[in-house]
Amino acid sequence: MEISVADAKNKLPELIKAVEDGHPVTICRRGVPVVDIVRTRKPAQKKRTLGTLKGQIKFLDPDWWKPMPDEEVEAFLAGR
Repeated sequence: MEISVADAKNKLPELIKAVEDGHPVTICRRGVPVVDIVRTRKPAQKKRTLGTLKGQIKFLDPDWWKPMPDEEVEAFLAGR
């Protein structure tokens, strides 16, 4: 399938669908082919593997999520 640059701008989703269905698309500028759109052979990303950092993350303070006591807040603000 050959298509002009102007038509390609307006019909990009349809062109992508055609390429997914196995039909290569050639985009032409003033009747001269400049770009071929073809389906990729493999996915761009590898499938994610969950749990790869298990056991590698260490919490230095198990109570990190608790609010700071007033004394610590005052000491922090005094140190500015």
